[in-house]
Amino acid sequence: MKEKTDKLITLLGLGIAVVCTVLTIVFAMNNGDVKELSAVRANGLFDATYWILVCFVVLSIAAIVFFLVVKLANRFKEEPGYLKKFLVLVGIVVAVLVVSYLLSKGNDVTPALMEKNDINEQTSKLIGAACWMVYILVIGAAASILYTEIAKLFKK
Repeated sequence: MKEKTDKLITLLGLGIAVVCTVLTIVFAMNNGDVKELSAVRANGLFDATYWILVCFVVLSIAAIVFFLVVKLANRFKEEPGYLKKFLVLVGIVVAVLVVSYLLSKGNDVTPALMEKNDINEQTSKLIGAACWMVYILVIGAAASILYTEIAKLFKK
């Protein structure tokens, strides 16, 4: 029974993701064409699709958070030592966030782009911190994958 429910929830999530993807592509394609976009706006279709997209995105985020909390709660009940591992992982992510913020210079966006988009130095520093965090996490993930694969080779 549980497997059927999990399969149904997965298919429902994939369906929502497909609808969100199609609506996002529609917005991306119409974003540059003002004439076509104004015609779509005139009959109200743009507003309706926009709000449907927003509802689906919010629903997707809520579902992700709900299932994450349920899975974590079940895991904490089943494995007593998992809470410690989880807290260590959260600490590592926070440490990476702090290091990323410290590595960011605050001039990661060109002055022309800052002026055009009304971005201040603090926002630029946050953008740089996000970039550094992605770099660090990708390198860490690649290193852990390489380590795991190399360790498997030597164990055989």
